[in-house]
Formats: sequence, structure tokens, C-alpha cells
Amino acid sequence: MTAINLQVEEKTERLDRYLSEELPDLSRSRIQQLIEQGYIQLNDKVCTSKKIHLKAGDRIILEIPAVQPLELVAEAIPLDILYEDDQLLILNKPAGLVVHPAPGHPDGTLVNALLAHCPNLPGIGGVQRPGIVHRLDKDTTGAIAIAKTDIAYQHLQAQLKAKTARREYLGVVYGAPKTDNGIIDLPIGRHPQDRKKMAIVPIEQGGRSAITHWQIRERLGNYTLIHFQLETGRTHQIRVHSAKIGHPIVGDPIYSSGHSVGVNLPGQALHAWRLRLQHPVSGDWIEATATLPQSLITLLDILRRR
Repeated sequence: MTAINLQVEEKTERLDRYLSEELPDLSRSRIQQLIEQGYIQLNDKVCTSKKIHLKAGDRIILEIPAVQPLELVAEAIPLDILYEDDQLLILNKPAGLVVHPAPGHPDGTLVNALLAHCPNLPGIGGVQRPGIVHRLDKDTTGAIAIAKTDIAYQHLQAQLKAKTARREYLGVVYGAPKTDNGIIDLPIGRHPQDRKKMAIVPIEQGGRSAITHWQIRERLGNYTLIHFQLETGRTHQIRVHSAKIGHPIVGDPIYSSGHSVGVNLPGQALHAWRLRLQHPVSGDWIEATATLPQSLITLLDILRRR
């Protein structure tokens, strides 16, 4: 980790532009990424807004994490395939499987498994994340789409951006919401103190628009099975939104601390249940439904018997 200390001499423009001028060896996109990930301190406080305007006397500490080149190795990890053709692949991801390599998870990831299954994948959508169009948290199970060609990658990303692709989740939450459905429209950004967490962060402080639609599927005493539909795809979106309205996801190790349900879960009780998207070449609509993992089936059975 390299730390750079800067002091603003005179009133100037927004943070990312100032850093781009002061640090020409770093690209603007790299600087914006470091800001978003919480590596910038402004006057001794973590700052995750690239748009904040600086004034004379402001002190900036920029931490640049060491880049660890990752050697991507094909690994024959079994895949639960829901749909496959020469353009794309839809999988049912198990709990515990990290999507792409990162420091701390150099191998044993979904990308390693994909390289063994699709030898032509490297380079599609980026060297470190080949074919990955969207992601699921390590312990979130369910449907995830993988692009096998550049055409598919661009098309699927455009669908997610235009919100024509539909992602539906099932999750068990603590408590019983008073209404049967609702919309959570609260921006999400990096937590101001803990860069490993996300939080509700105002747009003007670097948060990004995040919209989650929810509807109750089954009331289970002091627990509830909820159907979630994402309009946006922010990191930890459902988990952060659910916790914010007072109904965190059961088993969530980050956003529902202190709660216990008496069932041994591999992670949060959240499952990417259904994925609907348009085929990048034929234009046909594809709908893939991922069966619930055994841990979630067991949890629901126990809650129904209580």
C-alpha cells in the first residue's frame, strides 16, 4: 500500500479532476475507482464522492493498494448449467463460490471454473473477469449469466443498463412488514467508515441510485419470504435496502449482526431465483429459473413448522 499526502493550495475544482492533474500517472477512471472504494481521506475522513469541490487548506491522503497480478488458471469445478448455447451461459451458482479472483481469493472461483468449461473465454469483458456481465455475492446463490462472445457481452450489459433484463430474487427476512409490497428507492455507496461495507449514501456524497421492488410471498411468524425485483444492480443492494427498512436478510453476516435463526446457513438466505433476458443474436427471450438451495428449503421447512 502506497500513501500519498496532498494539501490543496487554493480553491479548486472537484476532487477527481484535482487528483488527475496532481497525479498524471493515474488515469481518471482509476482515481474515481479509488475514491469509490474508500481509499481517499479528505481532512481525516473517508471521502467517496468524486464530485466534492475542494477549498484551500484541504488535506488529502490517497492510499494506492498494491496491484497483485492474478494468474488465471482453469479449474474443473462442477457447474450447475441452466441454459447454454454458443453465445451465453446461465448457471445456478452455489453458496461459497466467489465469482471472480481477487486478493484473498486467487483461485477456486467461478471464473476459474468457466475457463475450464469455455476455453475461448479469456479477454471477453476484461482479462480478470472474462465473460462476467453481472455478479452475485459469494454466499448468494442462484442464476447468473455469462457471456461467451464479445457480442453477447456488449448486448447483455446494454440490457442490464436499459433495465430490460429482469432479475428476481427470493429472500427470507427477519420480522413481518406491515404492507404486502413496496418500493425501496434509496441511493447506495461505499460505507464512509468501513470500505468493505455498503450503506445508504446521498447522491451528492457519492451514492448511486438504487431501486428495489419487493412483494411478500409468505408470512412465517416473525420471518417473511419476500420476492425482490431489481431495477438497478448496486453491490449488496437487496441486503442494504432490507436492513435499512428494518428487515435484514436472515443469516447476513454483515448487515444483520446479532440475529440468530437457529439454523446453520452457509450465508445470507438470499437466492437469485429467476433471470429473464433477450438472446443477443436471435432476440428471443430466455427465462431461467434456479432451484432453491437445500439450505433455504430447510430453513423454510423449519419456519413453517414453528
